Amino acid sequence: MSTLAEVTWQLDDLLDDGTAGGPESAVSELLDQADRASASFAEDYEGKVTELDGPGLIEAMNRLAGISDLAGRALSYAHLRFAADTADPANGALLQMGSERATAIQTKLLFFDLEWAALDDERAEGLLATDGLEFCEHHLRNERRYRDHLLSAPEEKIATELSVTGGGAWSRLFDELTSALRVELPGADEPVSLDIALACLHDPDREVRRTTAEAVTGALEPGLRTRAYVFNTLLQDKSIKDRLRSYPHWLATRNLSNEASDESVEALVEAVKGRYGLARSWYRTKAKLLGIERLADYDRMAAIATDDEKIEWNQGREIVQEAFSSLSPQAGEVVERFFDGRWIDAPPGPDKRGGAFSASTVPSVHPYVMLNYTDRRRDVLTLAHELGHGLHQTLAGKQGIFHQDTPLTVAETASVFAEELVFGRLLAAEEDPASRLGLLSEAVEGQIATVFRQIAMNQFEDRVHTARRTEGELAVERFNELWAESQEELLGDSVELTDGYRTWWSYVPHFIGSPGYVYAYSYGQLLALSVYRLYEERGDEIVPGYLEMLSAGGSRAPEELGKLVGVDLADPSFWNNGLDLVAGQIEAAQEAAEAVIADREGVV
Repeated sequence: MSTLAEVTWQLDDLLDDGTAGGPESAVSELLDQADRASASFAEDYEGKVTELDGPGLIEAMNRLAGISDLAGRALSYAHLRFAADTADPANGALLQMGSERATAIQTKLLFFDLEWAALDDERAEGLLATDGLEFCEHHLRNERRYRDHLLSAPEEKIATELSVTGGGAWSRLFDELTSALRVELPGADEPVSLDIALACLHDPDREVRRTTAEAVTGALEPGLRTRAYVFNTLLQDKSIKDRLRSYPHWLATRNLSNEASDESVEALVEAVKGRYGLARSWYRTKAKLLGIERLADYDRMAAIATDDEKIEWNQGREIVQEAFSSLSPQAGEVVERFFDGRWIDAPPGPDKRGGAFSASTVPSVHPYVMLNYTDRRRDVLTLAHELGHGLHQTLAGKQGIFHQDTPLTVAETASVFAEELVFGRLLAAEEDPASRLGLLSEAVEGQIATVFRQIAMNQFEDRVHTARRTEGELAVERFNELWAESQEELLGDSVELTDGYRTWWSYVPHFIGSPGYVYAYSYGQLLALSVYRLYEERGDEIVPGYLEMLSAGGSRAPEELGKLVGVDLADPSFWNNGLDLVAGQIEAAQEAAEAVIADREGVV
């Protein structure tokens, strides 16, 4: 076992052994190899894709996979090193160098996707039927779905070259600005990172929560106009790209990449909005539990239990390891490799990127997990969540570079399933009614945050993208208004929104680096809950199908992946069935809450 401070990742696994000159030289060497391979590939295939037969297409795709592996290892190393310390200029310089060189490599290879998309359907289908093409067939089919949105070859090259100094650069700037935020908490010896400050909003003491929220608002204020300018620039950048590529609306490109129809996404959004009352009902119950008339925004995540809820790293590791092992020996073995192989970076740091993630890197290496573990019970669930991703990514690695990653709508399945698995173990081990209620409330609030709040954030995005396209550059106050509107639509009169909370849109990275991303959380949560419900009902019977689903990666469409575990994503009632599960969890928590309230008041 290791202390939390010792749980740092070993990124050298991504680099070639024996390269002189250290990691920076190793990154350059990988990119040199990829550059030479891409130049050779372009010489052999540019202008000739239409002449390929089946075996020739297989050879070409294998060569592209090799290039992607080389560049992917280099870029993964640079991104992960930057995430661990965003303040070190050397890390930023390495990331920028890697991004620029990878873009140059991508530019050399653009012709292939364009020529492939230009093939007539009959010719393409004949090639796709080739035996041995399974490792990239679904990928190639998906590439053809973009044919109506592609530009000419010279235009695509210009767009790719400029992306380094365009959207990618602005997104990096936003990450650096938010990572540098420092919050001056009352009574603290020194300012803390935003993640550590936000963790204090779970404190049982309302005065701590209130002063923390005020301190966060104060920390957000100085750079607010700059972050708003970054957001404005990226909103306009996307608007221009959507217009040039003939996308009918701001979310169309995200839906296409998610392999989700506009209609299915609209059905999801409307179904969740139609059940906003579930969140409001819980918040009213929580106000009673906290002994206040109405929650304020800073009260929503308050811990219900007043006992010590801290779970130190080694205990959290044991809980998560046992949960995965109980699912299947294979899952347990994969997760154990994350711990023993130094694939995890867990301790919070002053300049570390906030939040948590699992980076799939490339199939020839392994994923890496980043956390900001603060010994809270919810951090154990976050660890489970990210290792769920890690399990998914590891099992899907056998699919190769083209099919390892899944659409976002399916990507949350294993992570949410793992959270539910660990939550069940935590709940089963807790005998005290008040502590059980605290755990149930955390789970319910996680559901609300993932299902309902993410759709509210989707509605904020919808408002800002629409407003930027119709009104021009948006002032900070306009962002604030649109944020408040979307939050009030969700919360109604169950939660009071303070003036300070109006600026809290300004630290959310998904709006900046992944426009349209957030609805996938809700989609994935409802899918994962449906799968977990089947696991509760049928037990080990569904485990082989579940692991097959994870191992399939992105080699099949989401609807086909769902069928492996008995879920019909094409069923119009699917979303409401999932929401019924959330409603049941909320009702269970409310019943527990009423019992605690009655006991507190001496009601028999």
